[in-house]
Amino acid sequence: MYIAPITHPLNSTVRVPGSKSLTNRALLIASLANGTTHLANALFSDDSRYFAKALQTLGFDIQLDEVNHEMTVTGLGGKIPATKAELFIGNAGTAARFLSAFLTLGNGEYILDGEPRMRERPIGDLVDALAQLGCDIQPFLNSEFRIQNSEICPPVKIIANGLRGGKTKIAGDISSQFLSALLMIAPYAQNEIEITLSTELNSKPYVDMTISIMKDFGVEVKRNGYQSFSVPIANYQLPITNYSIESDASAASYFFAAPAICGGTVRVENISRKSVQGDIAFLDVLQQMGCSVTETDRCLLVTGHSPLRGLDIDMRDIPDTAQTLAVIAPFANSPTRIRGIASARVKETDRVHATCAELTHLGVQVEEHEDGMTIYPCQTFRPANIQTYNDHRMAMAFSLIGLRFDGVTIENPSCVSKTFPNYFEVLETLR
Repeated sequence: MYIAPITHPLNSTVRVPGSKSLTNRALLIASLANGTTHLANALFSDDSRYFAKALQTLGFDIQLDEVNHEMTVTGLGGKIPATKAELFIGNAGTAARFLSAFLTLGNGEYILDGEPRMRERPIGDLVDALAQLGCDIQPFLNSEFRIQNSEICPPVKIIANGLRGGKTKIAGDISSQFLSALLMIAPYAQNEIEITLSTELNSKPYVDMTISIMKDFGVEVKRNGYQSFSVPIANYQLPITNYSIESDASAASYFFAAPAICGGTVRVENISRKSVQGDIAFLDVLQQMGCSVTETDRCLLVTGHSPLRGLDIDMRDIPDTAQTLAVIAPFANSPTRIRGIASARVKETDRVHATCAELTHLGVQVEEHEDGMTIYPCQTFRPANIQTYNDHRMAMAFSLIGLRFDGVTIENPSCVSKTFPNYFEVLETLR
């Protein structure tokens, strides 16, 4: 897909889909609650569809109204109807981590598998933590089974007989989704669960989000900073009215970034600086670069100003926006050093290496580091077909350079369907 440049400062209002992170957490928690939950402004994308389909395969009543962006979930009080199921979750990492933990509450045998890239994404640390709580999760040995770097990856078999509970340890620097998965299922264990982190926690805002949504459904997590967490035996309570999903802050980051590259102002609706989503902090990054950010009622406005300043910044808490910053960085007047995103190497692709490779194809000078990259200002870009590595964030981020420079073509643009199916249609409205 060729991205045609916009030759004037932006003056647009956009609305992005509901949050992937909130939609998937709400799907899991509503399935554990007892009764019917209506999720408003839910995200309909590959990831959320895989998750909803898996829950339906397990016997849950999940009604999907894509036209009105609504999901209706009938929970069964911690019970999983199916005693045997084979679940395919594509390349939906959130679904893989959450379901691996969720299925331990059942009674039976379940197989969890995904696309080839999912079979390269390690979940061994989560499997180990669940084993300490009495769970039996095994590599599913078939002709295609692989272990990457001695780590367990899908497919796995979960042999479930309820969750015993107790104490467990888990690393915090591999994926915060492991901790979130443990926290959300913990109320339905046979004994109270206490989780201790063996390393510093990355992506803290995502754990804060998990704790917040659990509280919305009536369960309070006790914690000692980000070192240890305990969850009481409890039942999730249904919200009084519809549970409304905020617009996705990660998806919004591309439209926050557009005026930094093109100038002008973009307004993004249905999102606030008070959002529980950690990626809202990307606005702070843009302000440090020289953009201005203002807020009206449930609407955020970003205005670009020249010159943009390069940054030296640790993005370990908001790694999903690192690619967004990486495509702004060449337009700054000094180098940008992105740190703390080693975890991005085990996402949909190795995002550190892929981002550096595609910036290089565009003629940008970039240095790759184990935990990130250094990007230098670029005056002259080269035309390039941008490889997306089937990673939605590569496609969305690099399309932004095409708004300023004539010569960007995005290969496999349909990969955005993972989280933002109509991304390119919304991008066009910036004109």
